[in-house]
Amino acid sequence: MRVITQNAVGDASVLEVAEVAVPVAGPGQVLVKVGAAGVNPVDTYIRGGGFPALGEPPFTLGWDIAGTVEHAGEGFAAGDAVYGLLDFPGTGGGYAEYAVVQASNLAKRPSWLTVEQAGATPVAALTAWQALVGRGGVSAGQRVLVHAAAGGVGHVAVQIAKARGAYVIGTASAAKHDFLRSLGVDEVIDYRHQDFTEIEPVDVVLDTIGGEYAERSAKVIKPGGVLVSVTPGNPGFDVDRASELGIRFELFLSVSASGTDLAALPQLRVHIDHVVPLAEVSKAHELVESGRTTGKVVLVP
Repeated sequence: MRVITQNAVGDASVLEVAEVAVPVAGPGQVLVKVGAAGVNPVDTYIRGGGFPALGEPPFTLGWDIAGTVEHAGEGFAAGDAVYGLLDFPGTGGGYAEYAVVQASNLAKRPSWLTVEQAGATPVAALTAWQALVGRGGVSAGQRVLVHAAAGGVGHVAVQIAKARGAYVIGTASAAKHDFLRSLGVDEVIDYRHQDFTEIEPVDVVLDTIGGEYAERSAKVIKPGGVLVSVTPGNPGFDVDRASELGIRFELFLSVSASGTDLAALPQLRVHIDHVVPLAEVSKAHELVESGRTTGKVVLVP
């Protein structure tokens, strides 16, 4: 089968196609024929050496996958349409034509998701769900601010918050406002021309940017509210500063693979910005690194 590998860390040009044997599923595992694999910002950080989650090269990136079960077993039948997240960080391996996945990490693909959408969903949706619901405790009647609301995690997070009954505010460039409104966002802010710190106080902020955004976000959080950061870089904040301001700070960096959480998600509209052939993986990484995509980028065999 074909996989994407890299023998050094560096820019997107280090990614290359290789031929390897199809892996064999062990106890508690399922072999999935991959129909689509999501490309996430964390993939680009690992590729470039900024986050050495997989150790030294060579290795194969990729954690988001959707496809079909190749052989019956572990509660799945051959041909079942599934999606899931490979153990993170684990060993990667999603950028391939076949992947071995823990059965407990998989869920049946819901009818409202295409295979491409499903392949783009697990990291973004599980991050948003576990950060907003697990750490942030988002509930009905709360006001929630989501930064980079049209991005991969952001556009899923706003839908989860809405499904929980929250009033949702999202920051994005003006060109993406109609998209966010179509997802149910109640209030949109053009971060280039509006100061989000002037909004009415909120209960929860989901920060996908970090740096100075965190300190500015803290200014709009009600006493007892929470700032949840999912940025893998500099969060720009800490628990001591949160304590000074009478709020809570949650740094969420380790998404957990969970078929149970995937099955608990509300019906989501997952936007695919680009579908890229596996052999053109470098292009996919460049698109993600541009920071200008709306929704997700996926690879297809």
